[in-house]
Amino acid sequence: MSEVILSIRGLAKNYELGGAFSRGSDVVHAVEDINLEIQEGETLGIVGESGCGKSTLGRMIVRLETPTRGEILFEGHDLAKEPKKALRALRKRFQMIFQDPYAALNPRRQIGQIVEEPLRVHGVAKDERTRIAKDLLKRVGLDEGAYEKYPHEFSGGQRQRVVIARALALNPRLVVADEPVSALDVSIQAQVLNLFKDLQKEFGLTYVFIAHDLGVVRHVSDRIAVMYLGKIVELANADDLYENPAHPYSQALLSANPRMGAEDKRERIILKGDIPNPINRPEGCSFNPRCPKVQDICRTTSPELLTIGARQVACHFPN
Repeated sequence: MSEVILSIRGLAKNYELGGAFSRGSDVVHAVEDINLEIQEGETLGIVGESGCGKSTLGRMIVRLETPTRGEILFEGHDLAKEPKKALRALRKRFQMIFQDPYAALNPRRQIGQIVEEPLRVHGVAKDERTRIAKDLLKRVGLDEGAYEKYPHEFSGGQRQRVVIARALALNPRLVVADEPVSALDVSIQAQVLNLFKDLQKEFGLTYVFIAHDLGVVRHVSDRIAVMYLGKIVELANADDLYENPAHPYSQALLSANPRMGAEDKRERIILKGDIPNPINRPEGCSFNPRCPKVQDICRTTSPELLTIGARQVACHFPN
């Protein structure tokens, strides 16, 4: 059985609002009570609508955001409580890939300098930095001339390959990828997704892969966690979730995907209204104002994330 590389317990992130138009008690509950275990070498996909908290969760995992409460256990360390000095040494073992490859690269620096930067920060000698950077650029599918070029000379897909090379420079065990293909043309997305899979096999990587598109996530993930309003509402193997989603929100997300063929008879589910305000959550199940299957208990009692067969579901009436 694989080792648990990351264990998340009771993780939450709240933001207190300030300013002239806020009330002193206003708090945004961005992420609430997340519990996860991620096995070494697997890919956990995290999906949900914009504003559901998935990116905040990813940023907390790599401590770009400090949790309000909870634990993030990685290699015997609780990243939620590690001081900055200790975190700097640990960051060699986990990295993040951001959504926008244009904003992620310094336009004034050559590609070689960008990829070498993490190595320089951690004290790797110049000759070794150059060797590693050139090797990584080759492994992500860029030619030798890329080393001396600048970001503006590359397409979006090529820039994302540079971002991936930089993330791998310190040989991490865990990579959090936040919408890494959503800014790319559809024709390029499959190439980058295949690159992620190839690099995972080559380097033995573990991924947390964040996206809003279940079709994209299914292509790379072993398991998928569906988030709604800061909470996980369903966690299942990728194929099981795609073929037979149990939570009404998961069903609605999947029905919005383009049809995969004539055999796909899934009915389109149109959710009414918008995601509720995270400052003032609904009573009971957070999904009840939009759920097509809502019943009285859903409006008064919040369901727990319970194990049903091989999956976990937070719903009073799962499919």
